[in-house]
Amino acid sequence: MFFLWRFVHRRILDQDLFFFHDLSPGSCFFLPKGAYIYNSLIEFIRSEYRMRGFQEVVTPNIYNSKLWQTSGHWQHYSENMFSFEVEKETFALKPMNCPGHCLMFDHRPRSWRELPLRMADFGVLHRNELSGALTGLTRVRRFQQDDAHIFCTMDQIEEEIKGCLDFLRTVYDVFGFTFKLNLSTRPEKFLGEVEVWNQAEKQLENSLNEFGEKWVLNPGDGAFYGPKVVAPPPKLSGWGYGLLCDGRACWTNVRRICSKGKKKEKILPESCILCAHLTTCTGSAHQVRQEFHSAGLMTDVDLDPGCTLNKKIRNAQLAQYNFILVVGEKEKASDTVNVRTRDNKVHGERTVSDCIERLKQLKAGRARNAEEDF
Repeated sequence: MFFLWRFVHRRILDQDLFFFHDLSPGSCFFLPKGAYIYNSLIEFIRSEYRMRGFQEVVTPNIYNSKLWQTSGHWQHYSENMFSFEVEKETFALKPMNCPGHCLMFDHRPRSWRELPLRMADFGVLHRNELSGALTGLTRVRRFQQDDAHIFCTMDQIEEEIKGCLDFLRTVYDVFGFTFKLNLSTRPEKFLGEVEVWNQAEKQLENSLNEFGEKWVLNPGDGAFYGPKVVAPPPKLSGWGYGLLCDGRACWTNVRRICSKGKKKEKILPESCILCAHLTTCTGSAHQVRQEFHSAGLMTDVDLDPGCTLNKKIRNAQLAQYNFILVVGEKEKASDTVNVRTRDNKVHGERTVSDCIERLKQLKAGRARNAEEDF
C-alpha cells in the first residue's frame, strides 16, 4: 500500500500542480495549474452558495484568545492552535470560522425576521498538526474549506438541514461520488443543556429520515458544542482527483483537491493543451491559447522544438490533460485545431470558435464524461 501511495503521489506531482517545502511545513504551494483548479473548485461552490441563499463573508485570521475561551475552543482545542503573545495578550490563528461568524451575528441587534441567516466563508485556517501526522494534501497545517454557518430558530432546523443535505447530494452527484451519513450525538464532555441537545438531535434525525438516504447512529461522537451529520470520505477508484468530506462542509477542505482518482474531468472538464506541430505554427498556437484564455478556459501550450508531435501528445496524456489540440500548417490556415483526448480518442478538426463554445459548455455543466461528450 505504501508503494501504491508513493506511485500515486509521484503521478500527481508530475502534473506540476503543487509542492511542499520544509521552510513552511504542512502548507501547500499551488503552482499556476493547481491554483486554477483550486479557484475553479471555490467558484463552483460559490455558485451553489448563491443559488441557496448563502451570503459570503470575510473574517479576520487572528483573534484574542478571549474569543476562544468564550466559545469553548480554548479549553478543548488550544493545543492544536498556533498562539502567540501581542502586547501581553495571547492571540491565535483561527483553526475554524465558527466564533468569527458568531461575532458577526452578534455585532448588532437582530430581528427574527432576518432568520435564517446563512454565512459562507473561504477564509484561511491554520491547525497545529504534529509534523509526523502531515500527509500530502489530506492533512496539512494551512488550508481553506467551504465553510458555512446558518443562524436560525429552533423550528427552522429541520428545513435548513434538509437544504444542507440536498446541497451535499448535488455536489457529490456532480463528481460521481456516493456517500453514507452518520448522526453523531452528544459526547461525554459537552456545552449547553441536555434538553436543547435532545431537541436538536431529534430534528436532525427527522431531517435525515425525510432525506431518504440510509444513515447510521454514531452515539457520543458529536462536537462538544452540538450534534452533527457526518458524511465520511468517499472511496475513489482510478487515478487523478477526488474530494473528501467529513461533514463540516460539502467537501471539507478545498486543499484536498488531489486525492486518488482519475477524476480531473469532474473538476476541470475544459483542461487542454495546444501542441504545435512545427515551429512555423508557434505563433498560431499562442494566438489560439490567448483566445482560450480570454474565454476563461485553462489552456497550456507545448512548443518544444526538440519533441516530435507524437512525443508531445504522449506527454500531454501522461499529464492528464482532458483534451490535446494539435495546430499544424493545415489548422493554421483554416483557423482550426485537431482534437483528441488523453485516452487517444480522435475527434478530428474543429474550428477554434466551436472548441471554445463546447469547452465552455462542459465547464458550465461539470460533465462527468467530458472526453466522450466533446
